Amino acid sequence: MEMDGGGRGSRRRLVVLTGAGMSAESGLKTFRDAGGLWEEYNVMDVASIEGWYRNPELVIEFYNKRREQLAHVEPNAGHRILAELEEDFDVAIVTQNVDDLHERAGSTRVLHLHGELTKVRSVRDESRVRDIGYGRLEFGETDADGAPLRPHIVWFGEAVPKIAEAARWVGGADIFAVVGTSLNVYPAAGLVHDLRPATPAFLIDPNEVSLPGGTGFTVIREGACRGMELLRERLLSLGRE
Repeated sequence: MEMDGGGRGSRRRLVVLTGAGMSAESGLKTFRDAGGLWEEYNVMDVASIEGWYRNPELVIEFYNKRREQLAHVEPNAGHRILAELEEDFDVAIVTQNVDDLHERAGSTRVLHLHGELTKVRSVRDESRVRDIGYGRLEFGETDADGAPLRPHIVWFGEAVPKIAEAARWVGGADIFAVVGTSLNVYPAAGLVHDLRPATPAFLIDPNEVSLPGGTGFTVIREGACRGMELLRERLLSLGRE
């Protein structure tokens, strides 16, 4: 997915970086809200490459439970507003979230930095990715290449293969917004430095967020749903200027 704007006329490019706070209002919890615990699991046991090597069966079961949970939640108003903004802007979403709520809300250009919960892949060849939806991955299940399957997730201790593509998207933005992320998780947090000078930038978060020096963001101190309502108003006002 290239940011070439082909076929989209002269509409301005809105690039949005979303984090866990975007999906929290749909009922998906985050480990950072519980002191390093995620649904009572130590995050380094279930979301690091070392944890996978130590106990792959535990990791597989953890993500089976996450898929089961995902099947029972719905996109919230914030997700839906982002999808609706495609009527007025060339929207591209860079998300740190592994859920599929952006897609289910109707967004058509979504780049998942940290992988996708509804997919698994071969441990031998990371290009061999399979969509399993909300189903289970059984411990010991193998790919057609004979290698074990693992969740299609980027864990702590692993490279983020799509970060360069995300940087290109952000660098091509006419308008940029950050929704529901503390900007403490790298390399995603570093994407703000790829913005072109004077690009209008917004940050939506109900909490105090420490912004990198030299960045001029308009801060909307709200949760994702109310914050996206306010952002939509501002963006449509920009479009009329």
